[in-house]
Amino acid sequence: MEVVSRASIALVAVICLVLATAFPTAAAMANAPAPAPTSSDGTAIDQGIAYVLMLLALALTYIIH
Repeated sequence: MEVVSRASIALVAVICLVLATAFPTAAAMANAPAPAPTSSDGTAIDQGIAYVLMLLALALTYIIH
């Protein structure tokens, strides 16, 4: 049987400690997720204007005929 020296055990312990501290740090540096979109970006206003224009066109069509 081969005997493992104390130096190699210490080296493995040091490598494990370095990796144990490096990986959580790398995970903590990940980018934050983007914020959820809100309805205040102008699409609701555009849709409201479109509805008003469609009702106006419908009313004009009814009046003309």
